[in-house]
Amino acid sequence: MRPSLLGLTRHGLHDALASIGVPERELKMRVTQLWHWIYMRGVTEFEAMTNIAKGLRTTLAENFTLARPSVVTEQVSTDGTRKWLIRMPATGPHDRGAEIECVYIPEVDRGTLCVSSQVGCTLNCTFCHTGTQKLVRNLTVAEIVAQVVVARDCLGDWPDASPPENGFVPTDGGRYVSNIVLMGMGEPLYNFDNVKDAMDVVSDGEGLSIGRRRITLSTSGVVPMIERAGEEIGSMLAISLHAVRDDLRNELVPLNKKYPIAQLLDACRNYPGVSNAKRITFEYVMLKGVNDSPADARELVRLLKGIPAKINLIPFNPWPGTKYECSDWETIERFSDIVFRAGYASPVRTPRGRDILAACGQLKSETEKMRARARLMLEAESENANAEENADN
Repeated sequence: MRPSLLGLTRHGLHDALASIGVPERELKMRVTQLWHWIYMRGVTEFEAMTNIAKGLRTTLAENFTLARPSVVTEQVSTDGTRKWLIRMPATGPHDRGAEIECVYIPEVDRGTLCVSSQVGCTLNCTFCHTGTQKLVRNLTVAEIVAQVVVARDCLGDWPDASPPENGFVPTDGGRYVSNIVLMGMGEPLYNFDNVKDAMDVVSDGEGLSIGRRRITLSTSGVVPMIERAGEEIGSMLAISLHAVRDDLRNELVPLNKKYPIAQLLDACRNYPGVSNAKRITFEYVMLKGVNDSPADARELVRLLKGIPAKINLIPFNPWPGTKYECSDWETIERFSDIVFRAGYASPVRTPRGRDILAACGQLKSETEKMRARARLMLEAESENANAEENADN
C-alpha cells in the first residue's frame, strides 16, 4: 500500500523523496515545492503540481498518495459548530483504523479548530465525557496535522475553493480555520514529541501558516512538561483547573494527586514568555453546588495572584450518565463578577455544539456506540433466527 505524504514534516518529505531517488542537489527545492502544494494549496493529486516535471509527478504517484483520513460522519449544530468523526488509515492487517473526533467552531472574526492528540484519554476527569473512554494510543504527527487538512477540505478553506452551502464560516475575509486549540481527545503533554512536530508543521508560514499565538495547548497539569512546552512549542497555554482545593481537584481531575495545585501554579508562574501580552488561560467548569460558591471565586483570585492570567468560565455541558449539573446562570454571573472585580478577565464561554455533543468535555469517539449498535443488531438477528427455528420445530 502506498503511503501518504500528507502530514509529513519537512524532514519526512526529504526522506521520502530521497527514497525514490531524487538527487541530493534537488531535495531542498523539491521539498519546498511539495510543501507549497500540500499545505498551502491543499491539492489531492500529484498531477496538479504544475511546476514539478511530469516524470517526477509520475514517480511520486507510483510511490505515494496524498490521501486524507476518511470522514465517517459529519454533524452540524444549529449554531454552526461542526463535528467530524475521522478514521485514520489502518496500520496493519488487524487494524481497522483509529477513530477520533475533531470540532470546528465558527465566529465572525475567527474559526477555531479543536484538535485531538490521542485516541481516547487516560486522565479520567469525572466531569468530562471524553475521559470515560480508555486510552488506545497516541496520534502520530501526520494524524494530528491531517485533522487541520481535513477541516480545510470540508470547509473549502483553500485558494480557489468555496465553503459548503450549509456552512457557517468567518466573514472577515481571513482563513476559515484561523485558530487551533489542542483541547480535543487526549492530554497533549502525554504525546509531547508528536504534538511539537505537528505544531511545527501547522505554524510554518509557507504552508498552513497558523501562528503560534493562535495555537493554544490545554493541559490538565502535567507539571514536568509545562516549561518544556513553553520553550519548544511556544504556544499559548491553557490550564484545566476547575477547583481551588486539592481534595476537590483530586476528584475532578485525578492527575492532581500526582501534581497538586501549588506545583501546577508554580509551573505556570515560570512558563517561558508568560506576560500580560501572553497570559495563561485557566479553564474552570461551573458545576452546580460543587465548585461555584463566592468563596471558591475569592480563593481562585488568591491562588492566581501574580500570574498574568484570564479565567475562562465554562458552563458544564451535560452528557448521558453524568452526575453533575450546570451551575445556575445567576451563580455563574456572581462568580464572574468577583473574579472580574479582582482585575481578571473572566469571560463565560458560550456553549457551542451541545446538540451534537461537540461542546467542551463532551467529545467521545462514536466507535463504542457504533459497535454497541452493531452488537445489538446481531443479538436481535440471532434471537429472531432462534425464534423462527423453534417455530419450525
